[in-house]
Amino acid sequence: MDDSMRKRLEVTLERVKQLEEELSRDDVASDLAHFTKISKERADLDGAYTAYKEYLKLEQTVSDSIEIENSGDPELAELAKEERKESLARMEELEGELKTLLLPKDPNDDKNIIVEVRGAVGGDEANIFAGDLVRMYSKYAEKQGWKIQLLDASLGASGGYSNISFMIKGDSVYSKLKFESGAHRVQRVPKTEASGRIHTSTATVLVMPEAQEVDVQINPNDLKIDTYHSQGAGGQNVNKTESAVRITHIPTGIVAACQTEKAQLQNKEIAMQMIRAKVFAFFQEQEDKKRADERKLKVGTGERSEKIRTYNYPQNRVTDHRIGYTINQLDRIMEGDLDDLLNALIHYDQEQRLLNQGGGEDA
Repeated sequence: MDDSMRKRLEVTLERVKQLEEELSRDDVASDLAHFTKISKERADLDGAYTAYKEYLKLEQTVSDSIEIENSGDPELAELAKEERKESLARMEELEGELKTLLLPKDPNDDKNIIVEVRGAVGGDEANIFAGDLVRMYSKYAEKQGWKIQLLDASLGASGGYSNISFMIKGDSVYSKLKFESGAHRVQRVPKTEASGRIHTSTATVLVMPEAQEVDVQINPNDLKIDTYHSQGAGGQNVNKTESAVRITHIPTGIVAACQTEKAQLQNKEIAMQMIRAKVFAFFQEQEDKKRADERKLKVGTGERSEKIRTYNYPQNRVTDHRIGYTINQLDRIMEGDLDDLLNALIHYDQEQRLLNQGGGEDA
């Protein structure tokens, strides 16, 4: 292990000691906000702390085994040699784990998310596929114990959604689903196809971390707020009052709308949630573009036009084009069994960040 890595880990050990001392104090325990903050920091450091403590114990084992080998007892020396071999192998594994654990954490990883799914190329079939993707994410969220809140939806004429927005709330939601942004392509025979010909359609997904007022400052004077009658499938009026709300952020042209609630005030609150997330994501993307070299190493840019994945129904196959990952279990994927696919994306991202770090980027 190199000196710089060891120094960072020693700092981690010291920080954990400080946090545990703080957590044991009565005045800290009585301050819920502060207690929650430092408890989370302690939990975040636990992986590196535990792995490094094991590494240090193994270092001591290796040192002790060398002394035993030099003791002159052939039987003990052979046992010590075997133990040292096992310890060194485990230390090598731990060093790899620790490099990953020391990577800078995405500050948005613990946040809830707002997801937008739109039917894109393919007319009715694209809207139906958008609905299939929403069901897939809903099934996955259910398996994770997360909660889903519908924010806005426009139904497709033949099923699915032309546009839908929803929030997913739970533990570290963004960390799991942040690489889902982009164009998702489906290849299958549509229900509306009489000749049995395979069609290719697309739906776009946009995943945004939930943004609080402290995350992004929005001047009320920069907002244009319109109210209108909520619409049902096919555009029919389903509400006699102007309860639906559309908010436009004038400097960026970003628009958010909500018509899911009966009360205008509730729709306005939801639309504000959405506009904060969209504006936050917009400025974050601008910042990312300034770091073009790093951006090339990321799993994806998150732009809607970027084709990230193909769902091939005839061959029961899903391919993620960004990392060359293919799995012949489309039926399971569409039932929300996304762990293997998402973990492959996360591991690829970590590998690329380690590569970038090895190229000289500060950790």
